[in-house]
Amino acid sequence: MQTEKIILGIDPGTTVMGFGIISVKGNKMELVSIHELILKKYPNHETKLKYIFERTLSLIDEFHPDEVALEAPFFGKNVQSMLKLGRAQGVAMAASLHRNVPITEYSPKKVKMAITGNGNASKEQVAGMLKNLLKLEEFPTKYLDASDGLAVAVCHHFNMGNVSTDKNYTGWESFLKQNPERLK
Repeated sequence: MQTEKIILGIDPGTTVMGFGIISVKGNKMELVSIHELILKKYPNHETKLKYIFERTLSLIDEFHPDEVALEAPFFGKNVQSMLKLGRAQGVAMAASLHRNVPITEYSPKKVKMAITGNGNASKEQVAGMLKNLLKLEEFPTKYLDASDGLAVAVCHHFNMGNVSTDKNYTGWESFLKQNPERLK
């Protein structure tokens, strides 16, 4: 008998945060749900972080994922943007760890490579390939950030058992052991 695995993929963001949930039985994967959290309407960064934490917890409580996969922040030129994205990712990680759900991080290039075979693929190319992989007639969301969250979940499925180059945490102790520089 094949067991089902639920994977929650998250694309952290401070304007739009994308979430994709897939079910995997054997090698068959299906879209369970896709969500986007629109954050640009909130007045400050702290409020956005609160909603990211609450939304991540609510998705975990509703869908009971076995694992959470997150896209690591892209290293750009704007340090302030990087700090905000890192905080958004950290809050989503904290919510997952708070519910004792193991997490794995993937770089944006690794996600794109897993989905399209091209680490420099556009968001539109990733969404198009996801539509084919999951046999969707139409893509169910307005924002491509949601498809990026879904892409992280699918990337995780494709890389299960082969995550040695990415970070994988099973709880706070595991996180601190792999990131001793974060302990003060």
